[in-house]
Amino acid sequence: MPKIFKNKKVWILFTIITIPIVYFFLTSNNEEIFVDSENVVLRDIIHKVNASGKIQPEEEVQITSTITGWITEITVKEGEEVTPGQHLISIDEKQIRQRYNNAKSQVKSSDASLRRVQSQLERTRSLYSQSLISKQELEQVEASFRITLSQSEQANANVLSAEDELAKTKLTAPKSGIVTSITKEEGEMAVGGMFNPGVLMTIADLSKMEVEVDVNENDVVKIEVGDRSEIEIDAYPDTVFYGFVSEIAHLALSSNMGMQQQVTNFKVKIRMSSVPDKIRPGMSSTVNIITETVKSAISIPIQSLTSRPENYEELKKNSEIDEGSEQYLKRADPIDIVFVLVNTFNDVKAPDGKKFAVIKPIKVGISSENYYSVLSGINLNDAIVTGGYRLLSKDLYHGDIVSLKNDNN
Repeated sequence: MPKIFKNKKVWILFTIITIPIVYFFLTSNNEEIFVDSENVVLRDIIHKVNASGKIQPEEEVQITSTITGWITEITVKEGEEVTPGQHLISIDEKQIRQRYNNAKSQVKSSDASLRRVQSQLERTRSLYSQSLISKQELEQVEASFRITLSQSEQANANVLSAEDELAKTKLTAPKSGIVTSITKEEGEMAVGGMFNPGVLMTIADLSKMEVEVDVNENDVVKIEVGDRSEIEIDAYPDTVFYGFVSEIAHLALSSNMGMQQQVTNFKVKIRMSSVPDKIRPGMSSTVNIITETVKSAISIPIQSLTSRPENYEELKKNSEIDEGSEQYLKRADPIDIVFVLVNTFNDVKAPDGKKFAVIKPIKVGISSENYYSVLSGINLNDAIVTGGYRLLSKDLYHGDIVSLKNDNN
């Protein structure tokens, strides 16, 4: 192949490779950086712990039976108000009534026997006092009396036991409230016993309600009994109710035990200050527990806070190492920073309509939903960069020249 064609081919290849590279550097060096900004002002910062749960009555009684039998009558309906001592449920008493009648009959029989033996004892003592009978005969009659007396006491105890069982066939309301649930129907079996009896009915005081929520272990340490709370109920949109923390569990509840996603929560109860009409137990609710408030604090938007290594001033000097690379992150500890906008940096004035973005390490305090309180690092009325996200978290460097999207200066 002629030499001229070889040189031409090399030149074309060189042009194809170098032109994009030159274009890239020219455009990247002249690329304008636009940022969102905001001035630092004083705000009230209110820290809230958010949690979700269910509404439930503060006081709730489950009606159970200690005896087993067929339900013969239910005198109330769900939603009905009851008073203490009101008859609620009747359980079949036929067998218990029979035992009760038998026990009463045994009492009559034992009482008659006791009277007979007692009369015999009185006569025997009279004869013994006259020395007409021996002491041994007296002792025999006295022993017979004690046995008969014991049998009489046992018979009376059996009556009291049967009477107690008979009384338990009629279940009454232990306190005032609303019948919130009835789990059985007439004709069904009421399963009784001292351990794990079946619940027949639930009575609750709906004038006093609370929200029981699960709070993560990281947040529960910030909560104290008495903390004010904002309560939002799904059934009442756009309405906020208020309450306060009434109880914090001491025992944790863990889910996904032994797994990487294991979660440890604590039960927290929030008592409602006022209860809306037609509220029902079991309604879904979200609460914001106010744990701390700082008045007139120097504040910054949450999105303006980011992190950089401690040697952030050396970033551009070590441009061969990407700031976001694993190598870079391992060699320096991150600190909290914001980018403050200034007109002069290192004795150089920014071009007209532009600012220098300068890193300022800061210490933050509590946060609200949108803002951090600042303990140190920046001053009131400082202009800081608030966005965008990728720019703040990775692309923006100490001393970069930027243009403001919302330039009001």
